[in-house]
Amino acid sequence: MSKSVIIAVDAMGGDNSPKKIIAGMSHFLKKNKNVFFRIFGKKLNLDNEISRCSIDKTIFEIIECDDVVHNNDTPLAAAKKKNTSMWQAINDVKERKSDVIISAGNTGALFVISKLNMKMIEKINKPALAALWPNKIGMNIVLDLGANVECDEKNFEDFALMGSALHKALFPAEESKVALLNIGSEEIKGHEIIKKAYQSMEDKKNDLYEFCGYIEGNQIMNGDVNVIVTDGFTGNVALKTAEGTANFISTELKKALSEGIIAKLSTLANISNLKKFKNRLDPRLYNGAILLGLETPVIKSHGSTDYIGFANSLDVCVKTVEGKLIDKIKKNISV
Repeated sequence: MSKSVIIAVDAMGGDNSPKKIIAGMSHFLKKNKNVFFRIFGKKLNLDNEISRCSIDKTIFEIIECDDVVHNNDTPLAAAKKKNTSMWQAINDVKERKSDVIISAGNTGALFVISKLNMKMIEKINKPALAALWPNKIGMNIVLDLGANVECDEKNFEDFALMGSALHKALFPAEESKVALLNIGSEEIKGHEIIKKAYQSMEDKKNDLYEFCGYIEGNQIMNGDVNVIVTDGFTGNVALKTAEGTANFISTELKKALSEGIIAKLSTLANISNLKKFKNRLDPRLYNGAILLGLETPVIKSHGSTDYIGFANSLDVCVKTVEGKLIDKIKKNISV
């Protein structure tokens, strides 16, 4: 097997799976050839979908799994089922048969099973959930988005390093610029933990990133920084608020441009710009959150995304492996 990246795929997790999973792989393969898939799930279901999509039989292997992690399973209940497609895919990476694991399934179960099976990177205390977030000139990495409600100053420093390593893996030509998400840009603003983190990061020099101080919520999309660090509670609220706002704007704009003959004519006249606007807000383009801090990257595709969104998360898998994400973290982590 000479493929450069081997991806363990939990094919049974998420809405409309395995249909969207296999269709996403087929879409991904139109532009990406140097991969091999180890697909975990119910073989009969998978064979039908693979035949429908005409995927080359030399670039995948199916590993039969009798059980599935359901969306309503608690993380503890899911962790007790050892023959699910999710558990077996994670274990495959643990045994070094695959380079990275991806699932669109139950988020809590994925994190718990990953942490049970994989070791943390030495000197990293807590994992963090990171994701892509658009800004005016490119993309941000934002973390933590829900893995840790409470953090100390070392966690913030670790998140900055891991987020910068991910940014370098995904966007190797760009310089990583880190900021702490806070209620103000002045040094005196915020709680004691974030102030301590600020001071420590200001004092230390790191070859992986430039520390740019604090950033407020209304500046996230300005593009002045590209790695934004916060605790999981704040990050998750910010993410859900941004998603809701984007959906509101798209819905209201669509409604406004479809009411009346003048609005419809205006829509036709500006169809190219409107398509660009729509694509910019398309969440499928930013699909693929990453659980950072473990010895192997774990990629979480949104459960409700379609095949295009899943294909984009497969691209994240490849870039994290080829960009040597874990090596970058290990090389730069400090005591």
